[in-house]
Amino acid sequence: MSRLSPRRVFGTLAVAEAVTWALLLAGMWVKYVPETTELGVRVFGMVHGVVFIAYCLVTVVVAVDQRWSWWRGLLGLVAAVPPFATLLFERYAAARGLLDEHWLSRHHSPTAPQRAVCFLLRHHVAAVFGYVAAVLGLTGVALLLGPPA
Repeated sequence: MSRLSPRRVFGTLAVAEAVTWALLLAGMWVKYVPETTELGVRVFGMVHGVVFIAYCLVTVVVAVDQRWSWWRGLLGLVAAVPPFATLLFERYAAARGLLDEHWLSRHHSPTAPQRAVCFLLRHHVAAVFGYVAAVLGLTGVALLLGPPA
């Protein structure tokens, strides 16, 4: 199995998103039930926000590469909203063969998004830096917009 297969990358981010949800929920419990501190919400809220954005970006790349229908890609993105739904969606996708061990995009792929994914895969070091920059940039935009209402 490739170290950075679509299955492994997507599965890792799906689990990370669920774990950060659990940490945020624990922080919310501490803030609102015993009313001792809101530090957990501040810290885990930020961590969850960053992982949420990372999961969404990976979902788009994997959906394009694995040739998911638009509604399955949308379902993968929506799964990031309810707690732990990324785990359910990852199991759903794996059970239906939607997460391959190999990247499918090639330079001669039929669509421009698939060719873009191929470009990212061929230039993986630059892609990782671009991915981190995108996550940080989108996190910065989210911080400017403020916390969810």
